Amino acid sequence: MKTVNRAQKTSLTSEGLLALTVRTLVAHKAQEPWILEVKGLSNIGDYFIICSGGSKRHVQALAEHLQEALEQVGVRPLGVEGLDEGHWVLLDYIDVVIHLFIKPLREFYDLEGLWVEASRLPVEDFTPNQIQGQPRT
Repeated sequence: MKTVNRAQKTSLTSEGLLALTVRTLVAHKAQEPWILEVKGLSNIGDYFIICSGGSKRHVQALAEHLQEALEQVGVRPLGVEGLDEGHWVLLDYIDVVIHLFIKPLREFYDLEGLWVEASRLPVEDFTPNQIQGQPRT
């Protein structure tokens, strides 16, 4: 298991970073989130998270909330692209790469189809109820 060291405050495994990222996106109403495990298929990360926002502003807000939540545990992105435009925002946290789209662009680029050989992980495994050990409703 890799450890992601991003700042002096803390270190997270890539799986811990993934879990916090998914919880944050779901809490802020990300639409149709997908988690793709790309370990062994790509050298650009272990996981891709792909989701949509209902508008450009929603996409921007998802990115901002995510950066704030991760910064609270000392994790900062290697890079952020597209935040000003809000059509497709890419946040690179090295082991976890997040793609936030407005729906028409997500459908056009179809990253899920491009990474069809990647394993899809169930988002439900990372929801707050599941993580806290409570049964899903």
